[in-house]
Amino acid sequence: MRISGSITALATPFNVAGELDIDAWQRLLAAQLEAGTQAVVVAGSTGEAAALYDIEYDTLLRTAVEQVAGRVPVLAGTGLSNTAKTIEQTRRAAALGADAALVVTPPYVRPTQAGLVAHYRAVADDGELPVMLYNVPGRTGIDLLPETVADLAGHARIIGVKEAVADAARMDALLRLRDAGFAVLSGDDPTACRAMLAGADGVISVASNVVPASFRRLCDLARNGRADAAQALDERLRPICDFLGVESNPIPVKALLALQGLGHGLRLPLTPLSPRHQDAAAATRTLVDALETESRDSLAA
Repeated sequence: MRISGSITALATPFNVAGELDIDAWQRLLAAQLEAGTQAVVVAGSTGEAAALYDIEYDTLLRTAVEQVAGRVPVLAGTGLSNTAKTIEQTRRAAALGADAALVVTPPYVRPTQAGLVAHYRAVADDGELPVMLYNVPGRTGIDLLPETVADLAGHARIIGVKEAVADAARMDALLRLRDAGFAVLSGDDPTACRAMLAGADGVISVASNVVPASFRRLCDLARNGRADAAQALDERLRPICDFLGVESNPIPVKALLALQGLGHGLRLPLTPLSPRHQDAAAATRTLVDALETESRDSLAA
């Protein structure tokens, strides 16, 4: 399996009562497919996986698999702080029809690099799904180093890495590991264009929840080597990405989704967007609408 292009780390919509909003979830999935998103991630960190009950996780993933119906890959977030639990969650995702598992480094416990190698090999061996490594040390407290990724890249069921460290040298080191069976994906929206122009296979994006057509267009331009056009679009996306960083993810993106009628808030300990950012949210919504209209027209041409 090759995961590439514009991939959305989906937010999880809730209703005003704080329950899953399945209608909004289905509309979000439909919008992604219509805009040309090339894979989706269910129950990742943007999807507030840690706040989901098992039955909710099952409902989200089952609904996504049924609605996508094989048109694009569905990745399930399955990474937990313990290896045995991660294997169990990955098997759960496999039974629900996921195509691959996005497995974050074990949060909080801070294993050694040798422990990370043992963890990922065990999940790949026993979890019943292809595994995409996911490194986001700012959230987990542990950094999956490029030399450790190199130790794992040869495993037949480890299909790539999502790298969220926004460092060109880090990305260059990982790109040397790319081959037909191992993809390198950016996990950082502000530097995704640079990464793809350097050879990355795509991006797993937060911003593409609200600008899916624009991120598909960005990926197409960058991966086809059209540097000037890609960088120009990247500059226009920058204010949107900047807004998405004003508070912890997914607070800002869910504020924008709420303005689009796709959900009503978050689960504690995450709280709604601060009042001081509400004007910026409205202004960003205007940018989103204009850029998406242009990008949809461009993709359709």
